[in-house]
Amino acid sequence: MPNTKRRRLVATTVAVTLGATVLAACGSEDGDSEARSGPVSLTYWTWTPGMDKVVDLWNKGPGKKEQITVTVKKQASGDTLVTKILTAHKAGKAPDLVQAEYQALPTLVSNDALADISGEVGGARDKFAEGVWQQTTLGTDAVYAVPQDIGPMMFYYREDLFEEYGLKVPTTWEQFAETARALKKKAPDKDLTTFSANDSGLFAGLAQQAGAKWWSTEGQKWKVGINDPATRKVAEFWGGLVKEGAIDNQPMYTPAWNKALNTGKQIAWVSAVWAPGTLTTAAPDTKGKWAMAPLPQWSGSENVTGSWGGSSTAVTTDSGNKEAAAKFAAWLNTDGEALNALAKESGIYPASTAAQLSGAFTKSPEYFSNQADFYTQAAEIAQTTAPSAWGPNVNVAYTTFKDAFGAAAKNKSDFTAALDTMQEATVADMKKQGFEVSE
Repeated sequence: MPNTKRRRLVATTVAVTLGATVLAACGSEDGDSEARSGPVSLTYWTWTPGMDKVVDLWNKGPGKKEQITVTVKKQASGDTLVTKILTAHKAGKAPDLVQAEYQALPTLVSNDALADISGEVGGARDKFAEGVWQQTTLGTDAVYAVPQDIGPMMFYYREDLFEEYGLKVPTTWEQFAETARALKKKAPDKDLTTFSANDSGLFAGLAQQAGAKWWSTEGQKWKVGINDPATRKVAEFWGGLVKEGAIDNQPMYTPAWNKALNTGKQIAWVSAVWAPGTLTTAAPDTKGKWAMAPLPQWSGSENVTGSWGGSSTAVTTDSGNKEAAAKFAAWLNTDGEALNALAKESGIYPASTAAQLSGAFTKSPEYFSNQADFYTQAAEIAQTTAPSAWGPNVNVAYTTFKDAFGAAAKNKSDFTAALDTMQEATVADMKKQGFEVSE
C-alpha cells in the first residue's frame, strides 16, 4: 500500500498532524505578514448564483479597507468542482478560496488541498450550531472551512388534505407509517409520499438523523459503516413501506412527480429547508396549502434532524495569503450584510444561527404565507442537526446508492441488500485507492 495514503487518514489523531502539514504548505508566518503588508488579490471558485454581487460588497467595503480584493470565478458544482480543485492542486495552482459541499471536505483534506484555518476563524464557532460546525472540523481540533449554508431536514404536508382525511401530523416514524397506511385506506389513489433514489442526499440525511456513522477511523485505518444498524433501520423502514404499497416508489424531480404534488396525488414530502423553492415550481397550484413540521423521530424522546445539502467556504493550501483568505471567508458567512445579500442574491439558507432569524428570514416564504412561523421553526430545527460522518469517497457511495436503491425501489425488493451493495462498493473503492480499511 502506498505510504501516501496512510498519511491521508482524517482521524482525530492524524488530522492534527495533517493540519500541521497543511500549514507548512501555506508558507511561513513571515510569508503571511509580507502578504498583508500590501494589496492582496484572492481568487474564489464558487457555483453560487449572484456571488459576484455579494463579493462586490466586500471589495467596496471591508476589502477596500484591508486592501484585500476577491475575484469570483464561477464553476460547476458537485464532483466536477472537486475534481477540478484536485487537478489544480496537483499543479500547485488551486485558487485561494473554494466553495465545498460538506461531504466533499474529507476528500479535499485527505489530498492535502485545504488549509487548517482554526487560528484565523476559530472564534466564529459560537455562531453556528454544534452539528453544523463539526462538519468543517471533521471531528478534530482543526477547522477546514467556514459553514455557509445548510439544509436541515423537515416534514412538509398538505395541510388541507390532512384535515380532509382526518390525518395527524406524525411526530415519530412509526406514526408516519401509520399515516401512510391510513391515507391508503381512505384514498387508495393517493400516496403520503414516495421513496426516491435519484438524490442520494435524502437517504444520507435520514441515516444521519438515525445516528449513522458511514465513515470513521480505527487507529490508522478507515472503517466504513454504511450498512451499520442505524442505516439498516432506515432502509428496512422505507423498503417495507414500498413493498407493502403504503407509499409510492417513483423518483422525485420528474414531470410525473411534479404532477403528483400539484394535483394532491402525493400529499407530503420529506425534504429540507430549501423545499419552498422546489414546491413553487413543482406544485404552483397548491401555494398556501402546505405546512412544515419537524422531521418525525425514531422515538418520542428524541429531537434531532438530518441534513440534506449545504456548503462551506474553504482556503486552499496553495494560497499564499491564507490569513487574508480566511478573513474573507469569515466575513462572507458571519457578517449580517453579507448574509442578507447571500439570501437575496443566492437564495441560500444561512448556516449562521443569528442570520436565520434576521433579514430575509423575518418573513415566511411567499409559498408558505399561511405559516407565519416558518423560519422560526426552521431555526429551531436547524439547531438539532445531527453530526455527520463523511469519508474520502462519498461520490462512489452516492453513485452506488442511486443504482442499487433505484433498482430496489422499482422492483420493490430488499433495501438492505441494496445497502450491502453500497457498503461493498465503497470499501472496494477505498482499497483500490490505497486506503487502509478495517474489516
